[in-house]
Amino acid sequence: MLKTRFIFNPCSGRNQHDSSLLARCHAFIAEHKLDADIAITQHPKHATELARRAIDDGCGLVVAVGGDGTMNEVAQALVHSDVALGLIPCGSGNGLGRHLGIPGPGRGAFRTLLHGQVREIDTGLANGLPFFNAMGVGFDAEISFRFNQLTRRGLSAYVRTALGTYFSFKPQPFVIHNGTSLATHAFLITVANSDQYGNDAIIAPGACVDDGSLDLIAIKSVSLFNVLPLAVRLFTRSLYGSPSVQHLRGGHFVIERTAPGRLHTDGETHDTAASIEVTVLPRSLKIMGPAKAVAIKPAEQAQPAIF
Repeated sequence: MLKTRFIFNPCSGRNQHDSSLLARCHAFIAEHKLDADIAITQHPKHATELARRAIDDGCGLVVAVGGDGTMNEVAQALVHSDVALGLIPCGSGNGLGRHLGIPGPGRGAFRTLLHGQVREIDTGLANGLPFFNAMGVGFDAEISFRFNQLTRRGLSAYVRTALGTYFSFKPQPFVIHNGTSLATHAFLITVANSDQYGNDAIIAPGACVDDGSLDLIAIKSVSLFNVLPLAVRLFTRSLYGSPSVQHLRGGHFVIERTAPGRLHTDGETHDTAASIEVTVLPRSLKIMGPAKAVAIKPAEQAQPAIF
């Protein structure tokens, strides 16, 4: 295994309330006698600094131990480098990890680092801000902002936050340019690299992280009459069948709104301009994923092994 640095976020997802995963990382390194160490994040954006330092120290693999936000911070430093990203996904949604088939800790995530295969995936940029899973404006950016203020997260907390936000949020006017111009009022606009938000909520059915394209999804309106059908479609890979959904695919979009506001990249929110330029960097990030020939059997998943 390559010289490796684990970057552990103690405030991410389950790590915030259960420190046992840090001990698992130490045990994994010791058991396999790896040329590896662990760096712990201390503040926002610190993971990016630590990943850059890992490159300077000659690491060939940098492992993000956290959720999508931690993944994003680490991956930013690795774009267009020969250093591969590893994932121990332990956040609230784990969208990129789920899309790539990377299991959680205790179900084979550590074994993937030993026996997986490196592949190259695309990077998205939204006004220069990198994203690897999805970015968005409108309702989902507002949810991300509120969700990130919570001390306890998870799917149930996300649902509660969404319901609390829904009744005060109205569709906004947007103009989307991608060769042609589309004017619409949208509840939310997502540009996805992978097929899902996380928790198997499939926002972009058929999306692929290494095809050099991004999928733009605009949900025009959400009401008491269509919210349940939309939710069902979100979890059954059939969102594009809804008349409330518009879908575009391409490598370059400009999203114009009436005023500056929030956007999110992989769940982390930022204030940005009224005009948002979204582009793709094809196959610009190396990432360690499961080997295609290796499958984790259900019986193996039921075992209490820590790796």
